[in-house]
Amino acid sequence: MGDEPTQQVANGRTTLGIELGSTRIKACLVDEDLVPIAAGSHEWENEFVDGRWTYSLDAVETGLRAAYAALVADVEAQFGVRPTTFRAVGVSAMMHGYLAFDAAGDLLVPFRTWRNTSTGPAAEQLSEALSFNIPLRWSIAHLYQAVLDEEPHVAEVAGITTLAGYVHRRLTGRNVLGVGDASGVFPIEGGPVDSGPGDPGAKDFDHAMLATAQDLIGVPDLRSLLPEVLVAGAEAGELTPEGAAWLDPTGTLEPGAPLCPPEGDAGTGMVATNAVAPRTGNVSVGTSIFAMVVLEHPLSTPHEELDVVTTPAGDAVAMVHCNNGASEIASWAKVFGRFAEAAGRPLDVDTVYTTLLTESIADSTDPDAGGLLSFNYLAGEPVTHVEDGRPLLLRTPDARFTLGNLVRSEVHGAFATLAIGMDVLHGEQVQVDRMTAHGGLFRTPGAPQRLLAAALRVPIALEETAGEGGAWGIAVLAAYLEHTDQQLADFLSDTVFGGDAVHVAEPEPADVDGFQTYLGRYRAALPVQDVAAAATRPSATTRPTEQTDGADPRLPAEQEATR
Repeated sequence: MGDEPTQQVANGRTTLGIELGSTRIKACLVDEDLVPIAAGSHEWENEFVDGRWTYSLDAVETGLRAAYAALVADVEAQFGVRPTTFRAVGVSAMMHGYLAFDAAGDLLVPFRTWRNTSTGPAAEQLSEALSFNIPLRWSIAHLYQAVLDEEPHVAEVAGITTLAGYVHRRLTGRNVLGVGDASGVFPIEGGPVDSGPGDPGAKDFDHAMLATAQDLIGVPDLRSLLPEVLVAGAEAGELTPEGAAWLDPTGTLEPGAPLCPPEGDAGTGMVATNAVAPRTGNVSVGTSIFAMVVLEHPLSTPHEELDVVTTPAGDAVAMVHCNNGASEIASWAKVFGRFAEAAGRPLDVDTVYTTLLTESIADSTDPDAGGLLSFNYLAGEPVTHVEDGRPLLLRTPDARFTLGNLVRSEVHGAFATLAIGMDVLHGEQVQVDRMTAHGGLFRTPGAPQRLLAAALRVPIALEETAGEGGAWGIAVLAAYLEHTDQQLADFLSDTVFGGDAVHVAEPEPADVDGFQTYLGRYRAALPVQDVAAAATRPSATTRPTEQTDGADPRLPAEQEATR
């Protein structure tokens, strides 16, 4: 046990984690035992500018400062002392996307986020040339698509990075990425990390693939455009005077704190759920939904449904990423919450969720949702080849339209695309002992965990700390800088999660059979998405700001776990 929190704050022995999710920027402060003691956050939304989803760099700066200021205010309110330095600092953010800078460090085009799916030709050509699945979201796909589209800015590109890499560079002056975040920029070389006690080892982008991609894209030195790659535990710079002033304009924050490699939200989700060892995995449910499974062996062939990324330590991970998650459930919860309010019986949001989700597993509810069918597609969905999504509720005249079936259909619909991707892993004979779920949906016990176990046909665990999310996960990675005598997986299992309680839900046969029936209807009805989009497609000049993010006041930024 460490000193009292007040002393730890005053002595600079707390650790700061910051994560930029799609709807919220959160700062999390942990004590020497890695227990969260304070937090601050700032809400933000993406913008639809010139046909692309983006966040401005001004919004990044404003949001980071606001989240940090809120954290400092929380610390002062609780402990009566203001932090001036930290044991270590870590930055995480939503993965993928495209931030391109010229030689002077100026942004060339607005940040293109992971949600943009306009990179189809580039991703297809790269995947074929590299014999490796390059998803639409990956940074290299955005760069090559800009080349294919003959965008004028390409001639001035001196470097590209991710959102976490940009923030880290502002804080430290170092142009680096954690290997997990880097694995969403360009493929990482295979094989284990060559490391020993006190040495975090090394990883880099795959050199053979770099040469092939360089010839295809037509740039003279592709590697020079990409950041340095670092594994968990590697020295990644320290807070500079300029970085301290950028984060805290009051001048209270002092320079000098070490920073861990900046990571993506997928990597911090793995850390937050103790899922970095082979045969472990996690599912993050929020604005988007994705599953990560740490592989024991390479996949037999590339699959367009699977991204191959890495843990923060550099081990290969199969990732099923779905653009659409729990936001449609959130919208229904708001409708029913407003109904209760209009009826003169207002309910808090947790009660609304508990009531609805409990009804989804009531005895009167059908395992297959009674013939109802729900699509949660507020955006395009690459896994099912849907370019422009539409949320839909479909039912036949003889379907059993009950409250329980409605809610169960919405939950099934949130998990359906993920299950389609996970079926590919089942075909690859990938073994998973259990998967750990995290995200705000799981604040309601019981139904979400049980129905996810049925959808994926694997046991689903909930760790007590999983709800702390990605800001806590990157704080843990920052604290790991002082523990590199252990492998990351051992540090998490022995030091971080050793005493945590775990609740595991096993797949129930009736639920599994009901979900498979539902999924069959879901697959058959997918063509309806194209018809609905074509009939309702607005022009790019009139399209409003997307309302997915922040639809649920209980699900901000994947409950800080992901986008």
